[in-house]
Amino acid sequence: MAGNKLALEGKISIISFLLGLGVVIIPLIRTFAGHLDWVFDYLTGVRGKIAIAVYIAVLNGFLLIIYKGPLYKVAVRACFLGFTFGCGLIISFSQTTWTHFGWYMCSMSFFHYSEYLVTAIINPRSLSLDSFLLNHSVEYTVAAVSSWVEFTIEKLSVPELKQLSWLSLVGLLMVLCGDFLRKSAMLTAGSNFNHIVQNEKAQSHVLVTDGVYAFFRHPSYVGWFYWSIGTQVMLCNPVCIAGYTMASWRFFRERIEEEEVSLLHFFGEDYLEYKKKVGTGLPFISGIRINSS
Repeated sequence: MAGNKLALEGKISIISFLLGLGVVIIPLIRTFAGHLDWVFDYLTGVRGKIAIAVYIAVLNGFLLIIYKGPLYKVAVRACFLGFTFGCGLIISFSQTTWTHFGWYMCSMSFFHYSEYLVTAIINPRSLSLDSFLLNHSVEYTVAAVSSWVEFTIEKLSVPELKQLSWLSLVGLLMVLCGDFLRKSAMLTAGSNFNHIVQNEKAQSHVLVTDGVYAFFRHPSYVGWFYWSIGTQVMLCNPVCIAGYTMASWRFFRERIEEEEVSLLHFFGEDYLEYKKKVGTGLPFISGIRINSS
């Protein structure tokens, strides 16, 4: 029964994400053959804002009628992420100096939605609203807001800094590769993957050493590390590039050490052998230290 319920939540998230993504239809209502150079100006104008507000209101009302309680909470989050992804697409394909921020919106929304969807596929028993990682931590929220503030201030004061297309492309590549590596790690680990570090070994828990785990001990963290930095390289945010690098490095160093205490407890000598052969994948992070004595 629980499995069916969780499977339903995954399906609802897909439908809701696509409904939110439907915002891309709004600019196409005016014309089927026009170019997209007018889209950004239209959507940021009065008519565009009214159209988006009406779309959001109708969509939210529809979700309230169709889904109740916990299912609505899943639906409205997935819909919000789909809407953000759609707005990011519109900005990305418009003739505007905000193009790279459109890439960022797509990257952020897809990352958080795919975290939920992949969890629904590989480990439905651990699925919850927290699987979206939207409320990851206060620090995570502050970091995100800081990047928006820096981008806006620098775009207004040093606009040429935000037009380094080659640098934004490097950031986009980091984002795509980082997210791909993380999701590959989640799919490879299957039901062994969990967003929360486990202190007790489940009966089905096994040590995964194949696939991407043959190259990195913590591929999901490696992917997330480079994805997070890539979002700031994409935005050409020099302050946040440095800040994200230091904060992410410290976070994953502590997280890996905490997790490896449990892994050593779960798998003993098997994990020690694996640890000797395969590195963490993160620079200058070797994991928990074991006294040879």
